[in-house]
Amino acid sequence: MAYKSKSRRWFFRTKQPHHITFLIAFVLAILGILGSRTHIQFVSQHFFWFMVAAYVVLALGTVIDGL
Repeated sequence: MAYKSKSRRWFFRTKQPHHITFLIAFVLAILGILGSRTHIQFVSQHFFWFMVAAYVVLALGTVIDGL
């Protein structure tokens, strides 16, 4: 008997983010890294949230179509 193997699929499809979305996430991540290493007035106080925002923007860019 031949069985069809069921491939595991996500309940949503992921896709490649647009270049602008990737660049925004990249800039936020670089600002977060620089803010943790040096003193930048606003960024150094909130560098962790800059890193979280970079990850969230990149994650949403792979899920939401047109972002």
